Amino acid sequence: MNTKLEYVEIPYVKKKVSRIIYGTAIPPFMTGEGKLDLLDAVYAMGVNTFDLARVYQLAETSVGRWLEARGNRQDVVLLSKCGHPSPSGEKRVNEKEMRKDFKKSTEELHTDYIDIYLLHRDDPEIEAGVAVEIFNAMHAEGKIGAFGGSNWTHERIEQANEYAYKHNLIPFTVSSPHFGLADQVLDPWGGGCVTISGPANERARKWYQENQMPVIAYSSLAHGLFSGQVKSSNIEHAGNVLDEPAMKGYAYPENFERLRRCEELAKAKGASVPQIAMAWIYQQKLNTFAVVSTSKAERMQENIDALQIELSEEEIAYLDLR
Repeated sequence: MNTKLEYVEIPYVKKKVSRIIYGTAIPPFMTGEGKLDLLDAVYAMGVNTFDLARVYQLAETSVGRWLEARGNRQDVVLLSKCGHPSPSGEKRVNEKEMRKDFKKSTEELHTDYIDIYLLHRDDPEIEAGVAVEIFNAMHAEGKIGAFGGSNWTHERIEQANEYAYKHNLIPFTVSSPHFGLADQVLDPWGGGCVTISGPANERARKWYQENQMPVIAYSSLAHGLFSGQVKSSNIEHAGNVLDEPAMKGYAYPENFERLRRCEELAKAKGASVPQIAMAWIYQQKLNTFAVVSTSKAERMQENIDALQIELSEEEIAYLDLR
């Protein structure tokens, strides 16, 4: 099919952003093996945006090696994250730690700026305006473009933006919660992961729909549950395919029923399970960008082709158990 990707403008990002964002929190990138040919293939398909974080082990090193080898930094959108709690649980949403993370990230990525910069976690004990002030200073210095929060609730983003408007500052313009067809039942990694999926988060989705804030949806395929490798007819063996965070976050009866319905529609439409799950995301009324991680380039093309799969309102509701 070889569908062409859609590109969207995000305020304060100089380049348009592809609707699919390549996630680097997987081997071989975290292990530092690089796989420059895989990055070449994904980029050639039109994916110009790459999701990174300081805590993704050697992912920034791997992508930095590719950027330096190909000389294409000016054509690529880099999204990275800072301020993740330390392994001991110490909170790091403060200027010293955020700037320390930025310095290390830019060194590894061989660049002096990051297009989209997010706080990887929130610290509800600090005023949201503290983060706004730090990000605005970094933006004024030319270090970052757009900024926002990963795993921030929409209420906290509202607080940050109310502060920004009151003080004539740039607001948060990007958010990265979990979002996808699967309900994130429990926090997969701990430390305050935030989801806007499932029946309990209808108010959050309504807020994002009304505000049209870009949603950078992580674990959009439920960390492998909708990869096509897990079968609803053989759920007792899901643990042989899914890792511990995926099992903790997504391996529940209601999600296996969603998987079964994906399989049913995939067969009817001549598509794959991940394509149906991706099509469901694309056809929501939110301003959604899906983070997708894959070690095989052909699977990325399948995810792109899912842009062309049409689902009726009834099918969208059916997949989500409504």
